[in-house]
Amino acid sequence: MIVYGKSVLDEVLRTRYPVRKIYLSEEKAKKFALLEQQLKKLGYPYEYTSKKNLEKLCQEEKNQGIAIDLDFKYSDESALTGNLIVMLDHITDPHNFGAIIRTAVGAGVNAIVIPKDRSVKVTPAVVKVSAGTVLRMPIVIVTNLVQTIEKLKKKGYWIYGADVGGKNLYEEKFTAPICVVFGNEGEGLSRLVKESCDQLIAIPMKSSIDSLNVAVSAGIILFEIARQIG
Repeated sequence: MIVYGKSVLDEVLRTRYPVRKIYLSEEKAKKFALLEQQLKKLGYPYEYTSKKNLEKLCQEEKNQGIAIDLDFKYSDESALTGNLIVMLDHITDPHNFGAIIRTAVGAGVNAIVIPKDRSVKVTPAVVKVSAGTVLRMPIVIVTNLVQTIEKLKKKGYWIYGADVGGKNLYEEKFTAPICVVFGNEGEGLSRLVKESCDQLIAIPMKSSIDSLNVAVSAGIILFEIARQIG
């Protein structure tokens, strides 16, 4: 998977994430002198290439002179530990997924669960929107969300579902460990997933709006939970 940009490369280096190769613009060789030293020190494979080739690799002219052939790997269910887990019930928009990942990292989420089918996966667009922070977040693909919810319950997790008909977010007292489920952009939580949740929660609205964008909702809910559980 080819990704690009300085923020993504910064995350690669921060997390020591494995890559196949890093490509740097020949035109920016002098500007990248310190970066080149860092790549050598950390043992990352890299090469300089033409601006034209970078554009071809990235399918994007505005790539900041950096392209990365990334060896992204999903995590297995052993990563489902810690105080706060997020589950996404068939999110399909890569921009929403990337934004949720970035928010989740900021809120101290330990892992994100997505279903195998009818769900966006980690793509170059997701990596870009997350500003590379997806490299810090375990992403776990599961076959069945309801079965995964039951497994988490057995491990002591309280399962919250974000739903417009739920309890006022600010009236709930949150205690870890918690898993929060966010539904599909158009349909919200699927019926079986909703029925599997221990509690539904909602963001109170000041005017007659049905719901917020799922990425915005995730930000509000996750930071309130993070504030309470510390």
